[in-house]
Amino acid sequence: MNGEEEFFDAVSGFDSDNSSGEFSEAHQKVTGMIDLDTSKNNRIGKVGERPSQENGIQKHRTSLPAPMFSRSDFSVWTILKKCVGLELSKITMPIAFNEPLSFLQRITEYMEHVYLIHRASCQPQPLERMQSVAAFAVSAVASQWERTGKPFNPLLGETYELVREDLGFRFISEQVSHHPPISAFHSEGLNHDFLFHGSIYPKLKFWGKSVEAEPRGTITLELLKHNEAYTWTNPTCCVHNVIIGKLWIEQYGTVEILNHRTGHKCVLHFKPCGLFGKELHKQKKLFVIYGKWTECLWGIDPVSYESFKKQERRGDHLRKAKLDDSSGKADSDVADDVPVTQETVQVIPGSKLLWRINTRPPNSAQMYNFTSFTVSLNELETGMEKTLPPTDCRLRPDIRGMENGNMGASLQSEEGAGARGALARVGEWFYPGNNPYTGTPDWLYAGDYFERNFSDCPDIY
Repeated sequence: MNGEEEFFDAVSGFDSDNSSGEFSEAHQKVTGMIDLDTSKNNRIGKVGERPSQENGIQKHRTSLPAPMFSRSDFSVWTILKKCVGLELSKITMPIAFNEPLSFLQRITEYMEHVYLIHRASCQPQPLERMQSVAAFAVSAVASQWERTGKPFNPLLGETYELVREDLGFRFISEQVSHHPPISAFHSEGLNHDFLFHGSIYPKLKFWGKSVEAEPRGTITLELLKHNEAYTWTNPTCCVHNVIIGKLWIEQYGTVEILNHRTGHKCVLHFKPCGLFGKELHKQKKLFVIYGKWTECLWGIDPVSYESFKKQERRGDHLRKAKLDDSSGKADSDVADDVPVTQETVQVIPGSKLLWRINTRPPNSAQMYNFTSFTVSLNELETGMEKTLPPTDCRLRPDIRGMENGNMGASLQSEEGAGARGALARVGEWFYPGNNPYTGTPDWLYAGDYFERNFSDCPDIY
């Protein structure tokens, strides 16, 4: 361990056993503090305003029909106190702790920054493509910052589709298993430039003061023009202070992105709050990424990065890491400290911007801290019911009731809903198999969904 106190690192090293050697060998590590300030948002319209179509492109809603429910009248401790260390997928939580989205829609938020995939597809060099793919992998978790509500558990057979011609993709997901809960998804570029797919079955555990979501399942991105496939898994997500104190979220763990054609690898290290940094094993570094998963990512060559960090250490040698002697207390009545706010990422001269998060709408705090992209996900436009299958979660009454501010209509038990969902055929649009690149168990897209033959789909709601 070193002597510098660092929080929430996102460390990336690109390495390859078959590198050409044109990049200097350097060891790299990155510090990136999470920015808690979400007050600097651009205004995008009044609450409830629906802009008209522009240049033939459908404009999506900018606000939810009703503000979020208060959770102050509910005690999660009465439910969770017997669940310390247990897996939570079978625990029914009060609806007030939900957000008006299905987990299938939460998965769809991966696509908010899909332009990074399009950009990767257009870049001629594999190192440049890996940079954009890495930025996309980080952007996929960025919308979770301050999202302390849990999505509704999908019913078995539940589906969700999203077609965004303006963003150049279409997306389909399905709940293919109820116990254990497994969600499968498949997305493709409308210009036939990519396939993006995977299956996710997170394991939720309660640890006395926090709820931890451990990711399971492989994420796969195929860039068709380059005949390349990239695979990775998501970092672990943890919600702190579920009993007392201010709720806050962190992501931690190591995410390795592998290009299966070239052998290049990107290592992203999401560092947990309050732990000292530890040097990664030395490998040939081709590029260094640094920044915050809640704000932006920058990239620079390893030599310039190391030179800057050495100068920074020389000028900052008096800074000492301080450990709180009371941090060992694990009593449920002591809240975990929220990380200190840092305004922005310190940009190293010569860096290039890889990705920046979209600003959230000004009323985001009253809308479950949704992004503008997320606000549109449960929108049910006139006539859409005629084209959707009866399993689409836009048609789910409990989620719709919560979105409309009707708590009584949303009190349907998710366990009871799951029992009704069991009438659906398992794997209507996906089938179990092995990932073609990793060989690990996966759920693969069977095709034909967008031919829209939904006559055999049951009404699970």
